[in-house]
Amino acid sequence: MTLPDTATESVSGSPRRRGRIALIVGLVIILAVVATAVGTEVYARKHYSQCIAGQLDKSLGSKVSVHFGAKPLLLTYFDKKVGSVTVDSDDAQFGPAIGMKVRATLHDITIKGSNATVGSSDANANWSDDGIAQTLNGLVSGVQSNPSAGTLEVRALGGLAGLQLRPHIVGNQIQVDTVNANLLGFGLPTDLVDGIVKTMSQSLQAYPLDMKPTSVTVTDSGIDVGLTGGATTLQSDSNANNVSC
Repeated sequence: MTLPDTATESVSGSPRRRGRIALIVGLVIILAVVATAVGTEVYARKHYSQCIAGQLDKSLGSKVSVHFGAKPLLLTYFDKKVGSVTVDSDDAQFGPAIGMKVRATLHDITIKGSNATVGSSDANANWSDDGIAQTLNGLVSGVQSNPSAGTLEVRALGGLAGLQLRPHIVGNQIQVDTVNANLLGFGLPTDLVDGIVKTMSQSLQAYPLDMKPTSVTVTDSGIDVGLTGGATTLQSDSNANNVSC
């Protein structure tokens, strides 16, 4: 007995339909898994960004932006490790310093409870002429960097007096020396010179993450300081509402 064509198509088409249904279901499952993974990754990046930023805000004296490396932070939920983090601050404050811009990279971060440990770090801090002048507010009337001489030309007493200051590294600290100081060809009062040098030095002594200066360069627009640091622990600010790691 020969089956009608429609019956033949119904019987032979059934496996194909089941195959298409299985394919569609599989694609839906895959898309759901991918969407869940992407959503979890976005949440993890926001979570760890807030966690690390909250622990660095106090060290840098300002709000920071955090950028992660290539490692998926979804994995950090399991191994508690972050490959590297780049941190930017447009208004960092070290000691009395105002207007320092800092870009730091933290390496080999491990999340431990509410804190995080850092294997090593390096950074570049830029202190502009305007920032230096604001820091020395009341003592000077202007600052102009001179990269060819490696000095800062500081104007005081309404521009009548001038100082030449040279920052350089001694040991593992930056020292500021007075190259020249005069008022219409005469020496400046010692208290004024000492006050300017002291404030400059204090602004270049303390850095976050126990970092130490490795270079200091006078540029066209201010001072660039290269920094490196070893193993350290990020500490939460108990007075702030930080996100727990």
